[in-house]
Amino acid sequence: MMAPPTNTTASSEDLATDILAALDKSQPLLSSDAFPSATFVDLKAALDRLASREMVKYETIERQEALLEPEAEQIAANGSHEARVFEALRKAVEGLSVKELEEAIGDKNVVKIGQGKAFKEKWISKTKDGKFTAVADKINDTTQEQIKTVQQTKTHPDPKILADLKKRKLIRTQNIFSFKIHKGPKFALRIPEEATDLTADMIASGAWKTATFKPYNFKALGATQNGGALHPLNKVRQELRNIFFEMGFEEMPTDKFVESGFWNFDALFVPQQHPARDLQDTFYISDPKAADFPRADSPDDTKDYQAYWDNVKAVHQDGKYGSIGYRYPWSGDESLRLVLRTHTTAISANMLHKLAATKGPDGRPLPARYFSIDRVFRNETVDATHLAEFHQVEGVIADYGLTLGGLMEFMEIFFGKMGLHDLQFKPAYNPYTEPSMEIFAYHKGLGKLVEIGNSGMFRAEMLESMGLPKDMRVFGWGLSLERPTMIKYGISNIRELLGHKVDLEFVQGSPAVLLGQE
Repeated sequence: MMAPPTNTTASSEDLATDILAALDKSQPLLSSDAFPSATFVDLKAALDRLASREMVKYETIERQEALLEPEAEQIAANGSHEARVFEALRKAVEGLSVKELEEAIGDKNVVKIGQGKAFKEKWISKTKDGKFTAVADKINDTTQEQIKTVQQTKTHPDPKILADLKKRKLIRTQNIFSFKIHKGPKFALRIPEEATDLTADMIASGAWKTATFKPYNFKALGATQNGGALHPLNKVRQELRNIFFEMGFEEMPTDKFVESGFWNFDALFVPQQHPARDLQDTFYISDPKAADFPRADSPDDTKDYQAYWDNVKAVHQDGKYGSIGYRYPWSGDESLRLVLRTHTTAISANMLHKLAATKGPDGRPLPARYFSIDRVFRNETVDATHLAEFHQVEGVIADYGLTLGGLMEFMEIFFGKMGLHDLQFKPAYNPYTEPSMEIFAYHKGLGKLVEIGNSGMFRAEMLESMGLPKDMRVFGWGLSLERPTMIKYGISNIRELLGHKVDLEFVQGSPAVLLGQE
């Protein structure tokens, strides 16, 4: 193999010429031998330039080199820690104490590490008066020999020894790339001039007939644009919105992160002593602490909020509409406490209350379908599957003659559009739905049933307090947005999906999602 050319420069254009000259004298050519001072970037650029013209062919060779850490360089020069301890004790015939040994060697760390290994190799022993003394006639400093081999060859023939030295942090490894270069079918010592455009002058003069045109490189990557990217949650959210719109739903306004206890709990027939209303489960607002009395939010709103307030109080405290209630002294002050909403069902209650005031051709409220996808807050311990805030997906259907069987059938259709089939239902308890069901589906990737949502039929105590007719039924169901997103993108820790630990490269590179497809 030839020696490196003396005129090699950092310029890839000059380097390309040097490669052709070296290749003309000897091939194949190893870049590590011929151009040891050239950088990988310059070599790759020069070779790609020549290869695009079919002047050379090359293949990339990858190898791993072992490099000595500073401690290993000291061992190569002075011997291993254990050998230095032995040598110091061999010279001191009567033995040395720890302090004397440290003074003799001049490095406490060498003494600390070396004496243990020297004992293990049975090179030294301890006398009755506590001194160390050499007991072996001679030793073989294997560690120094191993490190010198690595120093000279950048590797070691025994992979186990390399692994051991790396584990002891005496060496580090790095990948080295080089190129094996051959002549191409259009090899020449000079790079032909290539035209990049067909100009009017070339056509007029006829120069285009003999000109060499630069070929298009269809494999070249375009410049990175660093454009914005939708978060995976937003991608899944949009897919779910499309499913709801396809099924005739209307999106509810969800811009109220702060709600009163009335809408978040009491209107949903959640008793004021329920554990969900404790401080350890709910975030309460400290300033201001209380909301205003429920009132109209637009001039067109003519509903009687006082009557609704009284109905909610009565159904909790004394019972109404065929229910015996919870039989406790209901507190208006507790109902007006401000909270960060714990679910978007507070919005559903408000929308159903507005629905009660509408009149169809028959004088009754019109059937309706509502949905929402937005953020809710729970005072939960943060772990791999729980955050203090997450996104809730909720759907509500209000109509006449609805049954539990109809809810189960609709869940099969709805979740089927998300690619989830063969659902299973389990009875559950919710304060504002009866009957209530947890929904499970078999997940092929996980190989087990996973809970995908909760559902039920809203209670009469909740609906009739709003003024909805007795024969109107309401389906309600919900799921978190994070659960299907984590499953779809193979994420095991929710903190990698939402929060300050999110990898922006993951957001940038996350593919589009189609929920109904694998």
